[in-house]
Amino acid sequence: MTPCVLVVSADLQLREPLQAFLAGEGYEVHCADSAGQADACLTRLPVGLVLLDAHLHSSNALTLTRQWRERSEVGIILVGVQGDDAERLAGLECGADDYLTQPLASPELLTRARNLLRRVQHAQLLTQPAAHLKRFADWTLDTDRRRLKACDGRETLLSHGEFQLLSVFMRNSGLTLSRDQLMDQLRNREWLPNDRSIDVLVGRLRRKLHDDPAEPELIITIHGAGYLFTAGTSLAA
Repeated sequence: MTPCVLVVSADLQLREPLQAFLAGEGYEVHCADSAGQADACLTRLPVGLVLLDAHLHSSNALTLTRQWRERSEVGIILVGVQGDDAERLAGLECGADDYLTQPLASPELLTRARNLLRRVQHAQLLTQPAAHLKRFADWTLDTDRRRLKACDGRETLLSHGEFQLLSVFMRNSGLTLSRDQLMDQLRNREWLPNDRSIDVLVGRLRRKLHDDPAEPELIITIHGAGYLFTAGTSLAA
């Protein structure tokens, strides 16, 4: 994916050269001349890096930096003037990742932008949940390995049938499913009339989930109706 950069400045002499230079280096570049436009861009675009004019006329750049940092891990480089150490330190304290001064030396800007974008993208990958890990109650299901992981770290391998049944339960959490409905949703299995295989699978799954069959908390028997899976499911962080 092409990195997305937002240049925020009301000064055309700053904004347009930055846009042209970064676009020429292969970046997707968007521009904003006010805090409102910048917020709109950050809301609708996958911005990885903001180059923010430290002397933005319509708003306090330090306040913007603090607000953006509180709600996002977007990279922020403040662009100020040479020799203003107080402004540089204030910007870094507010959450800016870097501070560059005008006139901007293109090789230095490119190196710092690349390094910052790399760190931002790495941080985003670390915070994204793994799609193959599903969490419910005190358990995590690794759908790639068909393994249950308890909160103490111990793992249990599920058979193919147990894994399929648990997957059906997790997709239908909070709903009572009859035996016929469960059979219909289990793939690659043929059932005979009055087949009790579902009950056998439920019993095995309860044991692996440490769900007491006398007083189950995760897989509840609804007499005359079927089974109810009570645990909500989410992606594991």
